[in-house]
Amino acid sequence: MTLGLVSLVGLIGLALTFDVLNGFHDSANSIATVVSTRVLSPKWAVVWAAFFNFIAFLVFGTRVASNIAKGIDPHALTLGLIAAALVGAILWDLLTWWWGLPASSSHALIGGMAGAALVKVGPRAIDLKFFAVTGAFIVISPLIGALLGFVFMQIVKRAFRDRKHGSVDTLFRRLQLVSAAGYSLGHGGNDAQKTMGVIVAALVATGHLSSQHGAAPKVPLWVVLACHAAMALGTAFGGWRIVKTVGTKLSKLTPPDGFCAETAGTVALMMDTLLGIPVSTTHTIAGGIVGVATARKARAIHWRTAEKIGWAWLATLPGAGLISAAALIALKAAGVTI
Repeated sequence: MTLGLVSLVGLIGLALTFDVLNGFHDSANSIATVVSTRVLSPKWAVVWAAFFNFIAFLVFGTRVASNIAKGIDPHALTLGLIAAALVGAILWDLLTWWWGLPASSSHALIGGMAGAALVKVGPRAIDLKFFAVTGAFIVISPLIGALLGFVFMQIVKRAFRDRKHGSVDTLFRRLQLVSAAGYSLGHGGNDAQKTMGVIVAALVATGHLSSQHGAAPKVPLWVVLACHAAMALGTAFGGWRIVKTVGTKLSKLTPPDGFCAETAGTVALMMDTLLGIPVSTTHTIAGGIVGVATARKARAIHWRTAEKIGWAWLATLPGAGLISAAALIALKAAGVTI
C-alpha cells in the first residue's frame, strides 16, 4: 500500500469519525422531543432514531453530498486541506457538546472547509454562491421550522379543543413515534450527506474520482453506506447534554407539542434535502420547538436559552473556520504537504 493510499484511508477514517460525532452531537435533533415528552425511554429513542438515520439512504438521493463536494474549487482540494477542515469541525462539535449547546455539525464542517481553503488558496477557492445559500439558511431554516411548527400547533389546538386531555395525550404519544421516525429520516438524509461530500472531495483530490464537464461527482455506494452507518452509530450513543438543552431547557413539551415540532422539522428537512441544500437539522428542530411554544404563548419559551443557542449558531461557521485554519497552518509548520 502506497503512502498516498494510506493517507487517503486515514482521511476517510477521520471523516467517518466526524460522522459518528455528528450523529452523537446531533442526536438531540432526533430524540430530544420524544424523550422529553416521555413517549420513549432514552434507550429506545436512540435505537428508533439510529434505525431511521441509517435507512435514509433508501429514501433520498445524494444531491447534498455532491453540492458539498462542489463547494471548494477541486484544484484547491488536498488531503491536508480536508484533514484540517475535519479537525476544525470535530473540535467545534466537542466544544459545543461540552457546553451543552445544539450548534450545527453541518455548518461546522462547511466552516472548516472554508477556513482551510482561505488559508491555502484564498477567496477564489470558494464557491461564493454555495456559501451564500448556506449562510442564508442559517436564518431561513429555523424560520421555516418555526412557521410550520406554529401552523401545525394552531391546527392541532383547534381540531382537538373539545377532546379530553387524556385521550389527546394518548393519541399524540402514538403519532409522535411516526413524527420522530420522519425527522430521523430527514436528519440522516441531510446530515450524513455532508460527510459523503467530504469523502468524495478527498477521492477527487487524489484522482480516484472525477466529474465531467463541471458536473457534481457521483457518490459511490460504499461511501453512502459507510456514512449512514457511522451516523446511526453516533446517534445510538446519544449526546445527552444537548438532548437536555433542546428537550427541556428551550421549552417544556407535551406529546402534541413534540408531534408538531417534529412534523414541522420533517417537512422542512425533506424539502431542503430534495433540493440539495445542506441545512442544519439543529436549527430546524429548534425553530419548530419555538414555533410550537409561540402558538401556546410566548412566555412558554425560555428566551435566555434561545439566546445562547442563537449565539452558538452564529459563531459556528467562523469558529470552526478559525480552528481549521490554525490546523492547516500547524500542518504546514510541521512540514506536512498541504
